[in-house]
Amino acid sequence: MESAAMFAGSLPGLVLLSLGQTMVVVCLCFDMVRAMSVPRSHRRYMASTVFRTLAVPSILVMGVSVLVDAIFWSWTDLVMGVFVMVMIIFRWHNDKDEDNWWKGKGKKLARWARKQLAPRPVLAPAMG
Repeated sequence: MESAAMFAGSLPGLVLLSLGQTMVVVCLCFDMVRAMSVPRSHRRYMASTVFRTLAVPSILVMGVSVLVDAIFWSWTDLVMGVFVMVMIIFRWHNDKDEDNWWKGKGKKLARWARKQLAPRPVLAPAMG
């Protein structure tokens, strides 16, 4: 824990945490645009796609931020970080019927991954 605290307090750690928090803010802004846009519009489609793309990395960034806040015993920051993380998770799981680029991609990506990870057939040399 001490090494994590030292890294979080260093310049590279602060830069990474700041970039991560910026990504979280962008994710939440696109969620707000998605909530305010007209259903089945291009604007809502784009906002939903960006939100779905940034939701998982934002949850991970908030988890790291909460861990750093717990190491530094910063309880108010920890509570606010947990609140933001839970809010992102709730919004990510709540609106499943949205039309976005990722809709239907799960099966296609799984099929591609199975095809890539399947063992290649070994060709035997011709008997002569």
